[in-house]
Amino acid sequence: MDISIELHRRLEQAPVVPLVVPEDAETAIKTTRALVEGGLSVVEVVLRTVAAVECLAEVVKAVPEAIVGAGTVLSEGQAGDVAEAGAQFIVSPGLHEPVVRLAQSLDLPVFPGVATASEAQNAWNMGLRSLKFFPASLAGGPAMLKAIGSVFKDVKFMPTGGVSAANLADYLALSNVLACGGSWLTPKTAIAENNYQAITDLAAEAVAIAANTRS
Repeated sequence: MDISIELHRRLEQAPVVPLVVPEDAETAIKTTRALVEGGLSVVEVVLRTVAAVECLAEVVKAVPEAIVGAGTVLSEGQAGDVAEAGAQFIVSPGLHEPVVRLAQSLDLPVFPGVATASEAQNAWNMGLRSLKFFPASLAGGPAMLKAIGSVFKDVKFMPTGGVSAANLADYLALSNVLACGGSWLTPKTAIAENNYQAITDLAAEAVAIAANTRS
């Protein structure tokens, strides 16, 4: 399977990437399964906890029907660690060339974060045509993406940061948005209460919003 082709195919069908913040492997696996049940099979396990890389590896093994990426990848070393753990794509909050080059050398899709035209231009000259837009709401939201799209016509963006069910359609209505990322799909309260049905319901809601927006 060409992971890049399959990743983009799935994002065309359900253009939302939920963030999974792993405290332990069991919780991360249950959260990922709940998201898949709701229709979101591309998930981003973020490196915001001590156990994140180990949890990512367990999720990859336990939920093979999902495409599991690593987010909040800050360094080349972390990129190597998540690649070894089985990450199928890499997401960074900013643009760091060593992370990009390592991912490219491993044929792993990589989405570095940009917030300005200069950063987008640097990424474009690294050969990237899919970028994270972060922090989306603070960096100008849909209006900024619309403006920047007039210059970078062959680039697709994944806005993350401040995206929610309330504004998801505003982003997905833009032709240069590949997908939206967000943590609203995996609320801490639901996880703490073992209410994984709530996560499935939020995922299904996001899928429905996307279908209505892009129909």
